[in-house]
Amino acid sequence: MEILTGNELTSGATVYLDAEGRWVEDLQAARVFGKDEAEAKEAALAATKATGRIVSLEAEDVNMVEGRIVPIRLRERIRAAGPTAPAFDRQHLGEDGHVSI
Repeated sequence: MEILTGNELTSGATVYLDAEGRWVEDLQAARVFGKDEAEAKEAALAATKATGRIVSLEAEDVNMVEGRIVPIRLRERIRAAGPTAPAFDRQHLGEDGHVSI
């Protein structure tokens, strides 16, 4: 079983293709493609690439565990769980465009 994942170009958010053909941030809403759906998966990848809206497109292997989608690869489990480091407020540049040191 596989899901399609990528990053939204404008926000950088991790997104997943759902059953309606939309890109959503909730892993559990992702469409799960079976082995017999390779043609549908490839068509979805091609259609998405044509928009340029989603980058770093990948098909990720998943398991279903107690009715939940669980990525097999550690990298994808981390991406689905969110950032592993605390978020800091971004330092905004002043009017002169310089960063204070």
